[in-house]
Amino acid sequence: MMKACIFDLDGTLADTLESIARAVNRGLEHFGYEARPVEEYNYYAGDGLNAAWQRALNRAAGGRGEYLEEGIPLVRSYLAQEPLYQVKPYPGIEALLEKIKRLSIAIGVLSNKPHRQAVQVVESLFGKGCFDYIQGQTEEILPKPDLSGIRRVLEKLDVYPEECLYVGDTNTDMITGGRAGLYTVGVAWGFRQPEELKESGARAIIHEPGELLDFITGE
Repeated sequence: MMKACIFDLDGTLADTLESIARAVNRGLEHFGYEARPVEEYNYYAGDGLNAAWQRALNRAAGGRGEYLEEGIPLVRSYLAQEPLYQVKPYPGIEALLEKIKRLSIAIGVLSNKPHRQAVQVVESLFGKGCFDYIQGQTEEILPKPDLSGIRRVLEKLDVYPEECLYVGDTNTDMITGGRAGLYTVGVAWGFRQPEELKESGARAIIHEPGELLDFITGE
């Protein structure tokens, strides 16, 4: 049996796509560009808010790259104002977490969302104390696939990589977990397609949250 499980947040535990799209689209509109359709953010999101802004701006501005640096603090402020906009847990996640906790398995979150918003979203959706540790992006914890975040969470959960699952919905998640030596599980309900997860090193793909229990228990 595994001793711990680390989850990505956006697209894995919770559907946060509209909140990310809203913050970035407000930035685009501020600089005179048209908002991008929410569904495009399935491919803009996943590597942190700065990357989402860069990708959306590049598309909206036709690759001109204007306002890239100027827009980052603005978009981050918009997300901070409404971090829970249209955010909801995916069906079955809350039941899964309850079952994992009954097994006395440590659970953590590693997100590319700014740390303060990551904590706020997780605790608002699942309650304080549900997760043993939550880590978002800070000045010293760089966005995935940098390994600083996953190493911090492993340290806080007091487990070795081989004792832990990493669960996510993007190629970045699979690359990060694989490079750190964790067993990587891709979720099919998130921002990206299963094919991308497999190509990026997912050792397993699950289509509903309850399937994760088999990998935790080793059955």
